[in-house]
Amino acid sequence: MPPKFSAEEKARITRLLLDNGRRLFATQGLRKTSLEELVAPAGVAKSSFYAFFDSKEDLYLELMLCQSGEVKRKVIDGGLDAGTDTRDALRRFLRATLDELASSPLWSRLMTHPDEMQAVARKLDAERLAALQSGDNPVTALAGFVDARRAEGQLIDVRPELIVGVLQCVLLVPLFAERLGTPDVQARVLDLLVDIVSAGLAPRRDAEPLTSSDVL
Repeated sequence: MPPKFSAEEKARITRLLLDNGRRLFATQGLRKTSLEELVAPAGVAKSSFYAFFDSKEDLYLELMLCQSGEVKRKVIDGGLDAGTDTRDALRRFLRATLDELASSPLWSRLMTHPDEMQAVARKLDAERLAALQSGDNPVTALAGFVDARRAEGQLIDVRPELIVGVLQCVLLVPLFAERLGTPDVQARVLDLLVDIVSAGLAPRRDAEPLTSSDVL
């Protein structure tokens, strides 16, 4: 039976598990991270892990929920919802998300390894699953935005998941950015791609065609 911990000990160990989990999950992923590795910095036995979290997936979920709220404020509230129109909203969302992926290893892992998110979701009870799919989830918020703007005729007439898929493709480009040339060229290519995709998904009939001079 795991030992009992004081409130102070529990808070300290929980913080260590979260900090270590964030580092290990970002670098190794869920499957390759062992309980032994997770508890090592806390100095507790492997069996004591279950006094804090039900499983590795539960710890991963906790980190996802904490990260999702912070990311939503940046990429949805400060990006997507701050746009002057649909095209500008998509442009702001993509640029804010690219910035977040570059600065947050864990969020980059979450976005590029959906299989890990699915593995976590399979082990959730209804209450925890609802928390994952809540309004603080930027993926849920993006899907809602696409559904609403498509219904208003402000996005091209294709299935919503195709629009989301195209946006996700843009977000995967940094994984191969070194093949594009120098850092300056990489940045310019991403800027141009963001503008082209935003314009293509949200065409304006009264707008001038997008040219390279708009971003270069």
